Amino acid sequence: MSADFEYKLGKYAEVIVKSGLNLQPGQRLVIGVPLYESMGVPIELAPLVRRITSEAYKAGARYVDVIWNDDQLTLTRFQEGDSAAVGEFPTWKAEAARKAAEDGDAILILYAKDPELLSGQDTDLVAAWRRSNQGVLKPFVELRYKLATNITIATAPLPGWTEKIFPELSSEEGTARFWETLFDICRVNEKDPIKAWEDHFEDLDRRRHYLNQKGYAGLNLSGPGTDLKLGLPKGHIWQSAQFTCQAGFSFSANIPTEEVFTLPHKDQTEGVVAITKPICIAGGIVEGAVLTFSRGKVIKASAEKGEENLHKLLEADPGHRQLGEIALVPHSSPISQSGLIFYTILIDENASSHMALGSAIRASLEEGVSMSDEDFSAAGGNLSVGHLDVMIGSGEIDVDGVLADGTSEPLMRGGEWAYDA
Repeated sequence: MSADFEYKLGKYAEVIVKSGLNLQPGQRLVIGVPLYESMGVPIELAPLVRRITSEAYKAGARYVDVIWNDDQLTLTRFQEGDSAAVGEFPTWKAEAARKAAEDGDAILILYAKDPELLSGQDTDLVAAWRRSNQGVLKPFVELRYKLATNITIATAPLPGWTEKIFPELSSEEGTARFWETLFDICRVNEKDPIKAWEDHFEDLDRRRHYLNQKGYAGLNLSGPGTDLKLGLPKGHIWQSAQFTCQAGFSFSANIPTEEVFTLPHKDQTEGVVAITKPICIAGGIVEGAVLTFSRGKVIKASAEKGEENLHKLLEADPGHRQLGEIALVPHSSPISQSGLIFYTILIDENASSHMALGSAIRASLEEGVSMSDEDFSAAGGNLSVGHLDVMIGSGEIDVDGVLADGTSEPLMRGGEWAYDA
């Protein structure tokens, strides 16, 4: 590796620790707790983990621990293991995640996967495996949504994934290109990356404050294949990825991030929406998806590729048929302008306005973090074991905010902000 790459890798680690986690002196840091289909840190990312560990100790971490994983072992399990045991989960990992969140430890999830790792496997078994993961991890996911501690998701290139993004390049060339793209979209190439993130967070804050002052009753979205109306519950709050955890300090839920978002009312979605970018579901890729909603629920779903995976997701949990998030992202975001499809929600959601099938983020509703499940649901919040972002934005999408009296105002035109903040 060149000296320039090593320098940038160190800066990326610093961004993750400072701009992402905002690690506090005396905190413990756990890297690699499981989430979604990620069972830990891929062993291939050891060089980055070492740099992050170094930056964490420089920032005053009391102790850094890592939960490792090898996705090839997961593939081997499906190829050669007992299919009857596919629902078994390493519960110690789920317990470690829950305990770390309850204890107020900083948590870093390095989410990097080959998007087609399990594409050739039995879709029923993959769906069962995913449901098992979600069920066992539910206590940790609930603590995450209740902002129990500072939890950040970041990523890095991985074999298999890199080849999917850059099929025309050799593995080595693709990895180098991926790293350089990642440094760009994560502002590592800026003169002062930490200051660049501070400025970016301030811009997102201005955007969300404008939307919160408006107090819209709903949103209308229109574009090629899309004509969708969303209700917004009373007391909804527009957020950026920067939150304040229960200990009272801010952190960013993911790096990179370009969105402002809130929760739609789970029962007030009507119309049709075209999914504009591929999505990865249970080890397979879904492309060209179209969803039709009535009374808040998906009543029809189709896809040009991976339709079976899409249907299995919708059938896995009733909450997957309703929305838990609506997010606005300008088409001019650095990720969108890269012109790449990354085949991971962590990055692709920040290239495009998007919505989420599944659980709502409680901090997006007044008193939502402290509400009972029953009260949260009654207020319009969606409860589910999963949360899957699907991209609906493009350079042709228009978004209007609908006021209580039924009049509307432009928020986005041609995928770009239509208001000053």
